[in-house]
Amino acid sequence: MADTDEADPRVLAQRLTEARKACGKTQEETAEFLGCSRPTLIAMEKGVRPPKAEEIVKLASFFGRSVHELVRPGAPIVALEPHLRAAIDSSRGDASEVREAARVLARFAEDYRELERLLSAPLELSIPPEVHIPSARHLDEFAEDVACRERARLQLGDQPILNLRRTLDSIVGVRVFCDEMPSGIAGMYAYVPELGYCTLINRKHPKERQRASLAHEYGHFLGDRHKPGIDYLADDWRKPPNERFAEKFAMAFLAPAGGIRRQFHDILKSTNDFQVADLCRLSNFYFVSVQAMALRLEGLGLIARGTWDYLKEDGFKPAAIRADLGLASPSSESDERYPERYKYLAVQAFQRELISEGQLARFLRCNRIAARHIVEGCLTRSEVDAAGNEGELTMPLGKSLLPK
Repeated sequence: MADTDEADPRVLAQRLTEARKACGKTQEETAEFLGCSRPTLIAMEKGVRPPKAEEIVKLASFFGRSVHELVRPGAPIVALEPHLRAAIDSSRGDASEVREAARVLARFAEDYRELERLLSAPLELSIPPEVHIPSARHLDEFAEDVACRERARLQLGDQPILNLRRTLDSIVGVRVFCDEMPSGIAGMYAYVPELGYCTLINRKHPKERQRASLAHEYGHFLGDRHKPGIDYLADDWRKPPNERFAEKFAMAFLAPAGGIRRQFHDILKSTNDFQVADLCRLSNFYFVSVQAMALRLEGLGLIARGTWDYLKEDGFKPAAIRADLGLASPSSESDERYPERYKYLAVQAFQRELISEGQLARFLRCNRIAARHIVEGCLTRSEVDAAGNEGELTMPLGKSLLPK
């Protein structure tokens, strides 16, 4: 428990308060569990009366946290989890599972920041300005325009985005995490000024759905980033403007109108027709579902309204058609729980002996054996010599490449 002696009392008090609020415990319940009076607990939460080591252990257990999470250096990310909890719609299923997902995102965010602090490696953020969402009358055209401008800002042109998650992580600085959530949830998001935009995507969903969800959450980042939220899959009869904007932006961002029209007319020019097979190939080209592409073409007036509904009623099965056409999965996205940069920071911190093997496993959300395999995978890569023999090349991450 040496860490508790070094912890800043004010930071520790703030962490205790946030942890208590995040798990929905009252001061009375916490004081009773700890075996002290409520005024004593209030003094702890104000930093006036430092908690004893054994009290921190008990509180960590009561709040469902590790001791390390409570005593780690650095101020906590204030109110991330409580704000997400406030966005939970208890009428849409098991709220306890959604609260757990909010807790997962908050812990990932804090762990990411701690790794950056340990390695003195803050991420340079390229944060776009927030846009003002207009009235419903002009919303669709506005979402198209914002998607076009954002693609231009990121120098994406109108070609498919091969890996949306890596693009947003490396260029913008969006913290994209994936984890299991209730199937009815697409994702959740929160903006924290000292860290940036954090989003959690449902790992249970197919990859093209995850990709669409991420683009949708990025639309929220552009349109209403200061309001944490949770996106449910079920269609509401009347969606609020921010949801409609994020939905329209996502499709326009993933499948830009200019590129879609050019591809469509190229197909017409060469075959004098646009068939179901062409629809499937075009959806694969832009890494979106067949349904999303059909609706996009309908919205652009390139195919008749109601085409997708007709295909569904006719028993259309996209997976079977893709298999017949020899098309691969329509998404190249990774559904690893954390970004690549997060993983490499954890491995580098371990290599520099800034964290123990046990802490590495905790950061990587796995056991120690799996953590060792991850380290080996990060430090080695396949190499073929002049004779054509494949071997392993060790990559020392901490070695300087600057001239001496």
